[in-house]
Amino acid sequence: AYMWKRAKGYMDVVAYTGDGGTNHSINHSLAVTPEMVWFKKRNGTGNWLVYHKDLQSQAYLWLHDNNAAGSPTDYFGTSSFDSTSVYLGSYSAVNGSGISAIAYLFATLDGISKVGSYTGNGSSQIIDCGFTSGARFVLIKSTTEARSWCVFDTARGIVAGNDPVLYLHATNAEVTSIDWIDPHSTGFEIVTSQGNINGNGQSYIFYAIA
Repeated sequence: AYMWKRAKGYMDVVAYTGDGGTNHSINHSLAVTPEMVWFKKRNGTGNWLVYHKDLQSQAYLWLHDNNAAGSPTDYFGTSSFDSTSVYLGSYSAVNGSGISAIAYLFATLDGISKVGSYTGNGSSQIIDCGFTSGARFVLIKSTTEARSWCVFDTARGIVAGNDPVLYLHATNAEVTSIDWIDPHSTGFEIVTSQGNINGNGQSYIFYAIA
């Protein structure tokens, strides 16, 4: 299991009620501007909406599928996210009037966590997260192609060899026969041209924990 603890500057969880408006303000206690947020309706079926700081204006991803980033007009509010609030548009799945919903907020904390992005080079590259003993958890998603949400961790193995990967959007068993990332003291090293994490010229977002 993966579990997070709420902590200022690192991660927060907020339950809220939708208002159906175009710039619904949702207060949080992160104390810094959130860099990635997952939104989900609680009292009914609905999509997992993902905000990430390195997506273009109003662009979004879905946590429950592998689609490339899309650009709606009503998912996020007109105000920029800040150290006290996030803002949603009128999209009914996460801000319908009267619905119960939840938001998970993540941020970069020096030496602890990193929310970032990179461009694939089709070869190998080091992703510097500012860590000193490497990343223990890594989540990667292509934003320009329909690719998997790839999850790696040191409990199952981030090693100089095969690294088990889980696909966050799917129910499949882990894949254990691939070697896509290696450990690196500052974060992690990508050692593949595979399109899920390093297609040449493709854009990727990631979240890593030391």
